[in-house]
Order: sequence, then C-alpha cells, then structure tokens
Amino acid sequence: MHFKKIPFICLLLLCVKTVIAQPVKPMPAGEILLNLKKLNVLGTAMYMAAHPDDENTIMLSWLAKERKVRTAYLSITRGDGGQNLIGSEQGELLGLIRTQELLAARAIDGPEQYFTRANDFGFSKNTEETLQIWGKDAVLSDVVWRIRNLRPDVIICRFPPDFRAGHGNHSASAYLAEEAFKIAGDPTKFPEQLKYVKPWQPKRVVWNTFNFGAVSQKPTEGTWIPVEIGDFNPLLGKAYTEIAAESRSQHKSQGFGVPRTRGLRQEYLVHKLGDLAQKDLFDGIDLSWGRVKGGDEIAKVLDQTLKNFNPEKPSGIVPDLLKAYQLVNKLEDEYWKTQKKKELEALIIACSGLYFEANPNDFAAAASEKVAVTAIAIKRSDVPVSLTGIRLIGLSKDSTLNVALGNNELQRLSFSVEIPKNQALTQPYYLAQKKMSKGMYRVDDQTLIGLPEKPADLQAEFSFSIEGQEFKFLSPVIYKYTDEVRGELYRPFEIRPEVAVNIADKVYVFAEKQPKNVEVTLKSAKANVSGSVSLELPKGWTAEPASINFSLANKYQEQKYIFKVTPNLNYAEGIVKAVAKTAQGAFDKGILTVAYDHIPPQTLFPPAEAKIVKLDILTKGKNVGYIAGAGDEVPSALRQIGYQVSMITEKELNEDLSKFDAIVVGVRAYNTEERLKYYQSKLMEYVQNGGNMIVQYQVNSNLQKLNDGIGPYPFKLSRDRTTVEEAEMRFLKPDSPLLNVPNKITAKDFDNWVQERGLYFPNEWDSKYEVILSSNDPGEKPSDGGLLYAKYGKGNYVFTGYAFFRQLPAGVSGAYRLFANLISVGK
Repeated sequence: MHFKKIPFICLLLLCVKTVIAQPVKPMPAGEILLNLKKLNVLGTAMYMAAHPDDENTIMLSWLAKERKVRTAYLSITRGDGGQNLIGSEQGELLGLIRTQELLAARAIDGPEQYFTRANDFGFSKNTEETLQIWGKDAVLSDVVWRIRNLRPDVIICRFPPDFRAGHGNHSASAYLAEEAFKIAGDPTKFPEQLKYVKPWQPKRVVWNTFNFGAVSQKPTEGTWIPVEIGDFNPLLGKAYTEIAAESRSQHKSQGFGVPRTRGLRQEYLVHKLGDLAQKDLFDGIDLSWGRVKGGDEIAKVLDQTLKNFNPEKPSGIVPDLLKAYQLVNKLEDEYWKTQKKKELEALIIACSGLYFEANPNDFAAAASEKVAVTAIAIKRSDVPVSLTGIRLIGLSKDSTLNVALGNNELQRLSFSVEIPKNQALTQPYYLAQKKMSKGMYRVDDQTLIGLPEKPADLQAEFSFSIEGQEFKFLSPVIYKYTDEVRGELYRPFEIRPEVAVNIADKVYVFAEKQPKNVEVTLKSAKANVSGSVSLELPKGWTAEPASINFSLANKYQEQKYIFKVTPNLNYAEGIVKAVAKTAQGAFDKGILTVAYDHIPPQTLFPPAEAKIVKLDILTKGKNVGYIAGAGDEVPSALRQIGYQVSMITEKELNEDLSKFDAIVVGVRAYNTEERLKYYQSKLMEYVQNGGNMIVQYQVNSNLQKLNDGIGPYPFKLSRDRTTVEEAEMRFLKPDSPLLNVPNKITAKDFDNWVQERGLYFPNEWDSKYEVILSSNDPGEKPSDGGLLYAKYGKGNYVFTGYAFFRQLPAGVSGAYRLFANLISVGK
C-alpha cells in the first residue's frame, strides 16, 4: 500500500535551543495569529492512555488550538503488541511504525507526543497482570518523570481504572495516572529525577468518558463537567472534529481512517482526584501571565503585539516579539521561561520569513567516511537579518560569517566533513539495547526516557542576528531528495556500520537430519570494503565453508553468500550468528529499514542472528496455497518445513484450486480483502470436493458480509481469547487426527509460546464442528472455540484462533508440529 508522507515537527523540552526535526515549516497567517494568542496562555494539559490510537484526537485538538494550553499525549506504550494491517511487521517493528504515525497525528492536531519505556506485550485482561509484566515501579517512575517535565495543571485519562476500560493496559494507564498524581509532588519519590526536574503537583485528574467509538454519553456516576469540543476555528478554516479526523487517519497500520464530522460534540469529564472543577476544566488555575513573577509586563507587550499584527505583513510585529523575548529571558521561572522562549522563537522565525536547513549529499554514511553537506538560508521579509555562523555539531565544522540576508535571496554554503570514527549508529534509542524485561525497554539515559525519538546526533546550528538580537537555531542534518511521483521528500540521515550482515530468515527449522543452506547478505555502507564472513554456531553444529572472503567495491553494494549448516542431532535449538571482519574490526549487526509512504523511513541495526531449531516433525501433502490477510510471516515459516507455498491472488482464485493439498487463509483476510467474499462459494466447493482449508483468526469488525458465514457451517466470532501464553491446554478430542497425524501432539508442544495462546475465538458453532482444544486465562471459564474442525463433503475445514502467526515466526517447535497436522488432515 502507498500513502502520502506526512511531515512532522518534534519539540524537545530539555533542549534550550530551538530544535527542528525537519526544515522550517511555513506558518500561514492564521496559524501565526493563533500562536500569538497562545503566547498569552500559561497552562498545560496532559492526556493519558495506553496505546497509539487510544487518544481522543478531538479533545487534543480542542485543548491545543481552542484552549491554547500546552498539550501532550502520554501513550504508555508504542503499540508493539497489536496487529498490522499494512504489512508483516510485528512487535517492536510495529511499535516503530506506530510511533511515527503518532508523530504524524500530532503534527496535525497540535500536541506533543511522549511515551514510557513500557512494551505493549499484547492483550491483557486486568490491571494487575499489566503492572506485573510492565513492572509497576518502573512504569510509574516514567509517568512521574513526564509529569515533572511537563508540569501539567490537569491530567486527563481516556479510560477508567477498572474493568470498563476493556483492556488491562487501558485500566492500568488510568491507575498510573492517579498514582503518579499522588506522588509527583513528593521529593522523596524517585529522587534520582530531581537532578533534572523539580517535584510538581497537578491540580486535578479527570476521566474523559468514552463509549468505544460512540458519542460520549452523560455520566451516571460522580461529579462531572460537560465540554463542547466541536467548535469551528475560523483561523484554521476547520472544526476540531475535522482536524481530529485528519489526525486519527494517520493510524494507517490499524486501518483507522475516519470521515470528517461537523457540528456540536459535547463530551464529559468526570472528577477523579484533586480539586473539584465546578464549571471548567481549568477552574482555579491561573492561565494568564499573572501566574509568573514579572509576567504582567510581558502580557502588556504581547497584547500590543496582537494589536499590531497585520496578516498581510507578519514581519511588522518582529520588533514586538523581540521585546517580549528579552523580557521572557529574564524570568525566574525556568519552566515558563523555556516554554515561552520556544514559542516566541518559532514565531520570530515565521514572521521574519526565515527558512534554513542542512542537507548531506547522501542519506547514509559509515564512520570515517567523508560527506558533503550543503547548508541553505533564506529570509523572505524586510526584517534586518544576518547569518553570522553555521556550526555542524558532531562533525567538527564551524564557519563564522557575517552575511546580511537580502529579501528572498538564497544563501548557500558547502562543507566537506568526515564522520567521526566513534560515531554511534543511527537507530531508535529504545531499541539499541536488550529489553530490561518482557514488559519494559531498557533506556539508561534518564533524559531520553519517554521521548518519541532521540534528537539527531548530527545537527546544524544556524546563528542569526535578527534586528541586532542573537539567536541560535538547531536543525538536524537531514537528507533531501525528489521522488518522481511524490515530489520533494526528506529522510533521516543515517550512520551505518561499514558492512551490515543480514541472515535471510529469522528462524531455520531443521526437520530432517540433512544440512540446510543459510543465506547471508552483506551490504556495504561505503566503497571498497573487504574482509571475511563466518557463522558462529552452537556446540556440535557445523558450517561449510568455515568462512568466506568478500570484496564490495561500491557503496550500498549487496552480495549473498551461502553456508551449508549441519545440525547437532542432540541439540534442540539455539542461535546462529553471522560476523563480518574487515580491517576496521568485527561487524555483527544486520540492517532493516521499515519504509512506507506515510512515514519517514526508519532504519535499525538488529543483531545479525537467527534462531535454529532441530525439530522432530512429519508432514503430509506438499503444495499449499496461501491467501494473504493483514500481513504475516506464516508462508515463509511453512517453507521452512518443506512445503511449497504459493500465494493465491484473485487470478489464482479464478483457476483450478484442486492442485493444492491445502489452502490456508491468513489472519484477518476476511476483514481486509473485500473481494474474498465473491470467492467464498468456490472455496467451499474446493473443500467439498476433497480439499483441506485452514482459516486463521478473523475479527467481527469489518467482517465480509457472507450470508452463509466463512465456514461450511455457521459459527460466531467473539472477543474471547487466552492471553496467558503459559495457560493450560486441554485436549477435548484426544483421538482427533489433528492431534495425532502425522505428529503426536502432547502438552509439551504448547511450551514456550509467545505473547498469547490465541484470540477472537468463536463462542457459538454448529454441532457439525468438532471442538479439539480448550484453554482459558486464570479465573475464567474455559474457551473451547480456539480450534474447530469439520468434515465437509470429501474435504476438511479448520478454523483456528490460536496465534500461529506469532508462534511460527518465533520458532515455537510445537506450533510447527500442530500446524503440520492441520495441513495434513485427511491425507
């Protein structure tokens, strides 16, 4: 799928200078006026929920653009445990996509975006389980850290702290908000943070009631206030409901495109903790400059600035903005001093008509490589501005200048720089180290915790004199290029290893005693790289040859090498690691770029390793047809154990299907493939004539409207699931061929499952189905619908909600054995 790229701006609290994540975004006159008014508002709201997409984008837009307070969304996780509707990325790669989608959303609706270190480990049924997996103290410290950084006057929760939240992560986010509210002002709690921040006590916590997609209903509990958030903003030409629709539609990996709505939209805020709000969310909170010592004089200057503003000539208020800046710079309150300087700097840039950026001649480089960087600056107004210097931070390059910028005259300066030998690789900071635990990423630098991205290591510092006042603005060194279809685009500049080492598959399953080829791809980050590559294997495993010499003449050149790996029959599983050695040292990192049109490319360098499994498995049948759904890696996993897998598209569905020993339907295919419903009768005919069909989990939402259902006999999908991956598995039909042919399935085959047992099990089914397995989470009634089997005509039909799409790519031995039985049934 292809989506338009959305530019975004990320502003960092801890940076004193203005940091721009992409080149300066021009600010239309309406936005300038809106931000001028925002200068006179001193208030902060922090919205809290568990995942990307949980946030109420209408409320966020209303807070940021109508109430004009500093607004932030704190998502406890990055959405790593969800499903992906646009590709096969799961886990941390999906979290990477959703992080960028949130940044794109915030660039539209206005607030800042933050996280904790918590990992979205999948669906959870209660708060206690969630906090146990995350680590209650660790995630609570992250919430307190963000409160102390942002100093919110009010905290708004999307969910209640109980079962009504519908997800343990949801209820836990509300619990954490309330607990953090109680202790954020206590200096004895998490005192290590006080090196960077001061204790802070918000005024209140409220719950923004919700009804899972429906319009908020008037609360039946507690004390609450109504808020009308559907207002129209004439400066922006949109209602907050329209802005919110554009924002929410950035969650493309979840298929959350929504229509723009218009009209009144009343919502309700239920009081939870702190001082009770009588009529307004900010009751009892001074949102004016009166809350800051020395603020009265600033307010007078800003009032005059508003009066002087001419939308046809924004540059006319630059002297007023500079005067306000000087006064703000004298404030004793460091928080509001930093925040209002940042807002003023953005307006000074906009009203002066300044644009500046620094672009390398390539999008990536290796340590010690030389790179050409071009810096440009232009001023499009009559404001007196001089460019007095450009410094490339991290690249040891500094240029002192004194260039008066003429109106609309582009200045260009070129540098030749060398990447430092010890320059760190460019990748998401929270993925740079192994996790602390299943539920928590490891981040050792306190100042980075919760930021969506690490500030660029390589930045350009532009020094300007604006009407005699000195400013320094930071902009990342960022690559700019032109796509013939999408036009001018940007992507982050990357520091790569001299040579990256990729192993072709995540898992290698040795189902026989025979050796298997392991393919290794080397990719250079600069020209003329040579050395040798070899595999590191568990004891008793061997690779032939032991090492291979390589020479890569060109930058970005790729070369594939094949090692024949022979398993140790007495060693069940382990890790194979690839290492390339050059004159510069040993390199054991792979390279993986997540690229979609709607987000900037994201590159990371995972360990160059794969799981190897010696598996006792038998298979029947050979040719498998696979109907792809929402993106999974099951086809490649099936190839690992010897199946010939063909992807079935609409073309193949119009052909003879009898050549397939089995047809497997991918996860959520009936939700995502609109035309699949037109071929349902043909698929059922395939089964009736002796075919074998396995359908993996689907969900009720957007399910194709099939009169006779998605199986030969009716069954109903539910939201039932077993989230505890160690949950007991009970064999309801121990003699079923699904559990015996060709592999004898035992309780051991359910060891070491990951994230969950299964999801969206049927809870009603026709008596013609056999119920094979039963499972449930602790304290819950059995869920028997995870594996349904029926004979239909001469063939066999299987529906399974068990999470094979997670287990097979993770190399779970028992999942392979059971799935082989599903394919083999009737053979």
